[in-house]
Amino acid sequence: MAESKCRDGPLGLSETPVCDFTGRPEGLPLHSAITRRELNSLRNKGKAMYNEDMERQEFEALVFRAIEALPPEFKSKLENVDIIVEDWPSPNQISRLGLRYKTQLLGLYEGVPQTKRDSGYNLVLPDKITIFQKPIELKCRSDKEIEMEVGRVVRHEIAHHFGIGDAALYKIESQKLRKNGENV
Repeated sequence: MAESKCRDGPLGLSETPVCDFTGRPEGLPLHSAITRRELNSLRNKGKAMYNEDMERQEFEALVFRAIEALPPEFKSKLENVDIIVEDWPSPNQISRLGLRYKTQLLGLYEGVPQTKRDSGYNLVLPDKITIFQKPIELKCRSDKEIEMEVGRVVRHEIAHHFGIGDAALYKIESQKLRKNGENV
């Protein structure tokens, strides 16, 4: 079982993990993204463009709560992963993923998923999950929407840590939306 070293106070520095599930080789980055078309569609419908900047500490607290809200069977199996908050993705992250706009990337998993780890996986730096505050704020209209989107992005990136790919996640998320009667 992984030992969680989650903080209950403010992060201070953006490179300080919200949660450290401690040890990270280079891996295939996986991400939560919104397409430019989706963002424009939201803007045109008046559903995007949250006008206030949420304080970093408040946003980090949402990330922390999303992690704490994970079912125990998942939280106890988080191994060797740091979860941090950044304002924006770096130009390198954007170009590596083939995205055109920094507003498209909401979260990013960088590391080796648990399903790809073998007996040679040891003495490595932690995997890294980054949650990007500004793109999430741009997508949402209210603090409540930000909270819901942070929870969705955190769960999405943690799913990558467990080896679930984007195609499977989008299928699961679409089924969930249809079940709840929302437009996909």
